Amino acid sequence: MTAKIGLINPKSPSNVGAVLRAAGCYGAEQVFFTGTRYLNAQKFHTDTKNVVQRIPLTSVTDLALAKPEGATVVVIELIEGATPLPEFVHPENAFYIFGPEDGSISKDVLNWCDEVVYIPTIGCMNLAATCNVVLYDRLAKLGGVESSDKTIIQSRDTNNKMKWQKVSR
Repeated sequence: MTAKIGLINPKSPSNVGAVLRAAGCYGAEQVFFTGTRYLNAQKFHTDTKNVVQRIPLTSVTDLALAKPEGATVVVIELIEGATPLPEFVHPENAFYIFGPEDGSISKDVLNWCDEVVYIPTIGCMNLAATCNVVLYDRLAKLGGVESSDKTIIQSRDTNNKMKWQKVSR
């Protein structure tokens, strides 16, 4: 099961940091991005879990050139005719493309993508929220993480040692 992420000209370092954190939480292997806006704002380090030490963040001139071999390209965008995320079957090998926070995916990108998916919402979400929802949906549908107290213990913040036991009333 392989997932990689492509970001088109992201502008917000906080969103890129949150995308990196999502990649770490949901098992994405790499994040590519185009454009210069993030590079200009990169000094505002927002990757609070330092995921970039485990998952490469790579600047590319064209996401089509970064497409992993054999990957299905899935654009996430509010486009008429797109597949709603609840109905979407995630491919095993996926390259998820997310558009800029202040724009839409270009027709040039749509020409080389395989699928277009949207998240049914009231209004649009920001880049980081969209990435989190898509990657969570992928993990929930394809599996890959055990649902257990062991997973909780491995995943939670080091300051969290809480346990809960339901009390009958």
